[in-house]
Amino acid sequence: MKKESPKLKAEKRGVMGRKVKKLRQQGIIPATLYGKGMESVSIQIKTAEVLKIFEKVGESGLVDLMLDKEKALPVLLRNPQYNVVSDDLMHIDCYKVNLAEKIVASVPIVLVGESSSVREGNILVEVTDEVEVEAKPMDLPEKFEVDLSVLKTVDNVVVVADLKMDSEKVEIKNSPDQVIVKTEEPKEEEIIEETVIPDEVPATEQKEGEEGATEGEGEEKKEGEKEDDEGKKERSEGEEKKEEAKKEA
Repeated sequence: MKKESPKLKAEKRGVMGRKVKKLRQQGIIPATLYGKGMESVSIQIKTAEVLKIFEKVGESGLVDLMLDKEKALPVLLRNPQYNVVSDDLMHIDCYKVNLAEKIVASVPIVLVGESSSVREGNILVEVTDEVEVEAKPMDLPEKFEVDLSVLKTVDNVVVVADLKMDSEKVEIKNSPDQVIVKTEEPKEEEIIEETVIPDEVPATEQKEGEEGATEGEGEEKKEGEKEDDEGKKERSEGEEKKEEAKKEA
């Protein structure tokens, strides 16, 4: 049974440049329609409608674009641009595809189930969250589901080759041995040893002690110098008396 694509209404857009700000305020998102063998067309879509469909199909699900009552065009929604502050959708591309030709698209990987390795305290590491595939637009998978229950120990990993698909219709471009998800043992937290600094004598005490020692040494020095001066004076007086005695003799 053929899968029915969601329908998205759009209109040709005459507003360009900075004036599209008014469109966004009115709940309308500017977009661009382009594809092989056609000139690009500036279009506008109701923001609420495109968000609802894009959340469901992503960048790999087909959408029937209804442009101004013309025949539905098969498109892929690509290159969504978001406001860096508000995270609001600002612009999106509508890529028209040829249903008979294969194309390359990114398909998201969705993790389901629970890992016993994680329950034991290990950490879940998702290495790859999407893969590139080549297929006809109608055969593009919307997502790949990965069952985490296969991760029983840290030795278990899920690689691209483990993804389930119809290999006759879908070709994955990534390396078969590319890791998608695994578990790792938690890293031991580094223990930072606190360096204990021995108690130091306060600078004020050191200064007072040093000043005290200096003052004591200065006083001793002054007293010694005084004693030396007195000794020199006594010796001088003794020598003068000897000289006078010699003269009298």
